[in-house]
Amino acid sequence: MNARLRQQAIVRSLRRNGTSTIATLAQDVDASRRTILRDISALRDEGFVIHSEPGRGGGLQLDPQSVQTTTKLSVVEVFALLISVVSMRAAGNLPFSSLADAGLAKIEKSLPSDKVRDLRQFLDCLYIGELSPLVDTSDISEMAPELLPVFETGFLQRQLISFKYRDAKGVISHRTVEPQAMLILPPLWYLVAWDPSRDDFRHFRMDRVLEPKCLENSKFRPKHVPFEDHVSPVQNFSHYSR
Repeated sequence: MNARLRQQAIVRSLRRNGTSTIATLAQDVDASRRTILRDISALRDEGFVIHSEPGRGGGLQLDPQSVQTTTKLSVVEVFALLISVVSMRAAGNLPFSSLADAGLAKIEKSLPSDKVRDLRQFLDCLYIGELSPLVDTSDISEMAPELLPVFETGFLQRQLISFKYRDAKGVISHRTVEPQAMLILPPLWYLVAWDPSRDDFRHFRMDRVLEPKCLENSKFRPKHVPFEDHVSPVQNFSHYSR
């Protein structure tokens, strides 16, 4: 577990349990006592108020009003939050949507201008539509966690993406493509890309994409994607993104 994830886990543990010891936290995140002490110091530097109570029955306590004073969210993390909200709204299953939009707007407002620019460019690649009832969704699997960070580089830096692709019959092929758009057809998610080897656009189900990576020193020009009439840019669908 890297330092950031470990520190997030420490904050969650302190919020849930109220009081915890160094030994307990070390066991929870599988780290040494020295590492936990460094993490606590780093969290305090970021604005978290963590009290130490010595002696039997003592331990560490996080002030319930304590918050991080600096925004550490990356573009891809904010994008993940946004597309989750948008896809739930598209599926007609988003309670408290106004609160979700307000929260996302506050997060965006706190981002540096360069991250906002990247976020908007990322959003320009996102489209939403309706899935045909004839499409079989019984074999949906979990998407690779590294997919979205790879997309961030591929879309923003205009780099080609290579990956292994498992088709409906389970056959694996190797693909190298130019990423053009992301398409949400709830509950399926697709990468829409130009495939140079086939000289045409292709739709790849994201849950069938394996081991994605960007190809450094590769560049391409964006192309106009001919979507069907029921597909719309996310800007036309999400109140937040306007």
